[in-house]
Amino acid sequence: MGGVRAHTGPTAGTAESTAAERGATIWLTGLPSAGKTTLALALAERLRADGHRTEVLDGDEIRAFLSKGLGFSKEDRHTNVTRIGFVAQKLAGHGVKVLVPVIAPYADARAAVREQHTATGTPFVEVHVATPVEVCAVRDVKGLYARQAAGEIAHLTGVDDPYEIPAAPDMRLETQGRTVAESAARMHALLIEKGLA
Repeated sequence: MGGVRAHTGPTAGTAESTAAERGATIWLTGLPSAGKTTLALALAERLRADGHRTEVLDGDEIRAFLSKGLGFSKEDRHTNVTRIGFVAQKLAGHGVKVLVPVIAPYADARAAVREQHTATGTPFVEVHVATPVEVCAVRDVKGLYARQAAGEIAHLTGVDDPYEIPAAPDMRLETQGRTVAESAARMHALLIEKGLA
């Protein structure tokens, strides 16, 4: 009869576990079109090549499947972020490197997620993808800035809705003037420094 076997090896928080066995949430926050998802995917590829179990929780996919029906009020954004944080912490608690590229514009919601991780002893690494709004507007991967300028949408983070810049992230990553590979390498080096890669 089949069943789920209990994990008997080193857990994510024990000193005996290797870097590849330790789960962690790597939270990439920043403006729309800052490069969060691109960088998360690049880092995930690097981590998988090193033998890490890795998942990417993309903000758009989460809104489609986990947070469908939520709007963009501060309360709904808070709910969305804390839901993502809950899922990330559960995965990370089982030895997965969870990369979370989401805007997460409000400091209190990000702090709540960090506190949830801290309470469970789960490593949490916050990376502020600090691409200026002017650069994001030129990139405009999803056409959001153009639509906002044309009056088709409102509440665009960093333009007519607030983005609270992280006061003390684990890394502030400026992407302009760097390749994706160079930025991913900087994040990877941070994880090595923290014993997570």
